[in-house]
Amino acid sequence: MIAALTLAWYLGLHSYSQLLLLGLALGVAGASFAVALPLASRWYPPAYQGTALGIAGAGNSGTVLAALFAPGLAAAFGWNNVFGLAVIPLIATLIVYAALAKDSPECPPPKPISDYMKVLRDKDAWWFMLFYSVTFGGFVGLASSLTIYFNDQYGLPPVRAGYFTAACVFAGSLMRPFGGLMADRVGGIRSLWWIYLFVSACLLIVSFGLPQAWMALAGFVLAMLMLGMGNGAVFQLVPQRFRKEIGVMTGLVGMAGGIGGFYLASSLGYSKQITGSYQPGFLIFAALALIALIGLSTVKTRWRTTWGAAHIAMAKV
Repeated sequence: MIAALTLAWYLGLHSYSQLLLLGLALGVAGASFAVALPLASRWYPPAYQGTALGIAGAGNSGTVLAALFAPGLAAAFGWNNVFGLAVIPLIATLIVYAALAKDSPECPPPKPISDYMKVLRDKDAWWFMLFYSVTFGGFVGLASSLTIYFNDQYGLPPVRAGYFTAACVFAGSLMRPFGGLMADRVGGIRSLWWIYLFVSACLLIVSFGLPQAWMALAGFVLAMLMLGMGNGAVFQLVPQRFRKEIGVMTGLVGMAGGIGGFYLASSLGYSKQITGSYQPGFLIFAALALIALIGLSTVKTRWRTTWGAAHIAMAKV
């Protein structure tokens, strides 16, 4: 990631294809998510998985800083220099990580890739991928789209639209640890049930194009609050079901979240291009939240009576 941003700053980006290559490099760097969460997970007992992984996952609040500062820095120094400035905190993070990070004594020995891929034969893995594609997919999809949305829909200048987006992203990032904490207290299934319901309702409301930008901001902040809590709740459940395969499951579930984010962002763009309105894109994603809710209702009894049974699980499911 540091190398990619340094090259972008030094050489510059002169075409759309070069921008896509930078996006690919940043996406590969985003795989660090699949390293950070297992690293944190193995240090904590099952009863605190939601809280611990919620705090670790709150690192996506870096998106807030990007939305908050990047437009202003670009206006002052140019977009090309923003890439160079972004390298500074990354180098500082690398130094801190190298000095302080270490594996838990309970870290399992390495396994061949074929063993890890066996989890794909387990239908619970696919359920978790669906659930996270809605929560994190909604979060990252809105985070990457709202600046354009506020600028196009309400005519806000880019910097102000970036501030509005930063407020939404900050709300979602802030609530991820609280979502994990709530899931530890009442169970991830119960938390997610209400979260999907509220997310669907919020997206339904904003899809109608509220008359004032502040009204839309309120709706999106509420949606992002719920999505952030949902991210924490999903990862309260994943380590309980796949404790020994937490590394590969974090990667697979995180991949599904990224796909969900890509779908939401692209569907909003296609919706605007084809119909002249963002409404169909929001409505489809609201429907996906309801599908996730129905899926959760389908599996909850089996989960609570098998791996989440009171005599087996050390944490609430």
